[in-house]
Amino acid sequence: MAEGGEALGTVPEHERILQEIESTDTACVGPTLRSVYDDQPNAHKKFMEKLDACIRNHDKEIEKMCNFHHQGFVDAITELLKVRADAEKLKVQVTDTNRRFQDAGKEVIVQTEDIIRCRIQQRNITTVVEKLQLCLPVLEMYSKLKEQVSMKRYYSALKTMEQLENVYFPRVSQYRFCQLMIDTLPKLREDIKEISMSDLKDFLESIRKHSDKIGETAMKQAQQQKSFSVILQKQNNARFGKNTHVDNDSILEEKNDIVLKHVLEEEAENEEEVLTVQDLVDFSPVYRCLHIYSALGDEETFENYYRKQRKKQARLVLQPQSSVHETVDGYRRYFTQIVGFFVVEDHILHVTQGLVTRAYTDELWNMALSKIIAVLRAHSSYCTDPDLVLELKNLIVIFADTLQGYGFQVNRLFDLLFEIRDQYNETLLKKWAGIFRDIFEEDNYSPIPIGSEEEYKVVISKFPFQDPDLEKQSFPKKFPMSQSVPLIYIQVKEFIYASLKFSESLHRSSTEIDDMLRKSTNLLLTRILSSCLLNLIRKPHIGLTELVQIIINTTHLEQACKYLEDFITNITNISQETAHTTRLYGLSTFKDARHAAEGEIYTKLNQKIDEFVQLADYDWTMAESDGRASGYLMDLINFLRSIFQVFTHLPTKANTNDYAAMSGKVAQTACMSACQHLSTSLMQMLLDSELKQISMGAVQQFNLDVIQCELFASSEPVPGFQGDTLQLAFIDLRQLLDLFMVWDWSTYLADYGQPASKYLRVNPHTALTLLEKMKDTSKKNNIFAQFRKNDRDRQKLIETVVKQLRGLVTGMSQHM
Repeated sequence: MAEGGEALGTVPEHERILQEIESTDTACVGPTLRSVYDDQPNAHKKFMEKLDACIRNHDKEIEKMCNFHHQGFVDAITELLKVRADAEKLKVQVTDTNRRFQDAGKEVIVQTEDIIRCRIQQRNITTVVEKLQLCLPVLEMYSKLKEQVSMKRYYSALKTMEQLENVYFPRVSQYRFCQLMIDTLPKLREDIKEISMSDLKDFLESIRKHSDKIGETAMKQAQQQKSFSVILQKQNNARFGKNTHVDNDSILEEKNDIVLKHVLEEEAENEEEVLTVQDLVDFSPVYRCLHIYSALGDEETFENYYRKQRKKQARLVLQPQSSVHETVDGYRRYFTQIVGFFVVEDHILHVTQGLVTRAYTDELWNMALSKIIAVLRAHSSYCTDPDLVLELKNLIVIFADTLQGYGFQVNRLFDLLFEIRDQYNETLLKKWAGIFRDIFEEDNYSPIPIGSEEEYKVVISKFPFQDPDLEKQSFPKKFPMSQSVPLIYIQVKEFIYASLKFSESLHRSSTEIDDMLRKSTNLLLTRILSSCLLNLIRKPHIGLTELVQIIINTTHLEQACKYLEDFITNITNISQETAHTTRLYGLSTFKDARHAAEGEIYTKLNQKIDEFVQLADYDWTMAESDGRASGYLMDLINFLRSIFQVFTHLPTKANTNDYAAMSGKVAQTACMSACQHLSTSLMQMLLDSELKQISMGAVQQFNLDVIQCELFASSEPVPGFQGDTLQLAFIDLRQLLDLFMVWDWSTYLADYGQPASKYLRVNPHTALTLLEKMKDTSKKNNIFAQFRKNDRDRQKLIETVVKQLRGLVTGMSQHM
């Protein structure tokens, strides 16, 4: 039972194994069969049995199936046998066709292989083209970079480098040539930097050499513009005042139109020649260098270098040559270089951003301005030619106007011009001092002769002279002044014009210009003309007649001062009645000169008298007089008569009222002075300490000379003296000589000190001195006459009078 039960459990397992063997892959049969052997000992046998039974079943099924399909199989074999012949034919045909295809395909195979090879080449070419298309822009950009460097387009080259590094090189970084290119860029940048810096240095050297040309062009343009503006302003002013001054303004307007037309024509002709700073200087090196350093991120280094170098150049430009003051060309070169320097800086300021700033240029200008002012102050002091100083002023004005047009402050330059104006006035004064001296040297100091109406008009046109009496006189006639008067007047006007030239273009009001002109003219009158007149008056060769003529000349020059004031007023349009208007000091100037001339007349006349007196040759010990006046005295009196006659009647046809009054006054004063001086000289001759003795005969001879002097005084050598005014000049001598001639000592001593004394003018000391000289003479000449009673009495009288006179002299000294 047990075996039967076990057999029943094993059969399904064997069936399962057989199903697995049938259904699974042969690779998995091994494990399945192993499971058969792993079971009970009889399992193999039973499995074989079961396998046989299964095989038999399958055989039966195959047999059934074969039986079922046998007829179809037979039919198929029959059919196959039928088509066997056809199949052989077909095989032959296929073989033949295959052979023929093989033969025909050989060429196709060759061509196909060529095609394949071409396709491979084409693919490679395409790949190469793609790679080359990727590399070509890099190579083109690098070639462009080299070309830009060779053409000195360095900034563009730097931009190309940036594109290569940022855009193109990353695309071809895997190639070796790219790395070679990358390695060359830093050195190329440094080369560009050095080249641009070298170009900048060349540029700085170039503008240093061309600064004068740049400045000259800028100053010329500024001067043309200013001239054009001045002409327009004058034309507008003339038209504005047309209603009040029709004739003058019409002429002025026509003249200004002509000048304006001429200026416009010149500007039209020179329009093509007008150059700007860009035409004269190539600024591209600066731009390139600035852009290059900016592109390299080193802009600050470039700015510092540029400013440092320009400051050095500024110091060189501002340092003048030692001979700058000798010619105006020296100053012009100095100014044009400075203008050129700052014109370049102004251009750099406006066309670049940050290279120079307004603060930097202002600082540089202030430094330069201080140096310029110091140089001008130092070197202008050497200028002794007013024309050179005036040209220097004009250059400074053009210099200032030019730089002011570029935005620089120039007020200090105009302040300097006021200092130079004083120096200019000094040089003008020195120049006019020479002119005045030449005029005075060439003058003949005689009235101007006029022979015709034309000559009269010529003199009147030069000098404002008005005299109705002279106009009524027939030709020939004479002006009272000499030739120097109109020449001096003309030169004073020329001086005013010269002074006005400096005042122009100083941006000052008419009132200030008027004040400057009047002050400078006053300096000319009070310092120069007055000094020249005084020096002229004191010259030894100027005689008495010339001195009188000088007095007349100064009178007319004084009267002409009002016309000079009108002349200045017409120039400045500032009325003389305006408050604070300076007046000309001609009155005091010429009055002082007249006083000096009058004093010189008196001095020269007295000197001439002294010369005659020195010719006196008295025999002070003579016993008796000659009975006639001394020869020297008669010559002196004749000289005085001729001189005073000349004073009174010089000249006959020019003896106008003012001249007559002037000559008469001078003659009277000179005559009185001469008589007083002659009297004093004769008195001093008597009282000379070297004269030890005087005889009575000498006193009598001296008395005869004094009588001639009194006769001369009483003859009225100069009209206009009242009574015996002129004789009073000899009153001291007359009373003294009368005292000694009549020997009236008792009266003198008795009436001494009384107002009605006959010998009131006789000083006791004078009488004592002369009496002692006569006393000594009496002692020496009367050694043997002491036994004569009259001589003894006279000697005693002299001694008594001497004692009394000594007492009077002692009393006078005690009271003093």
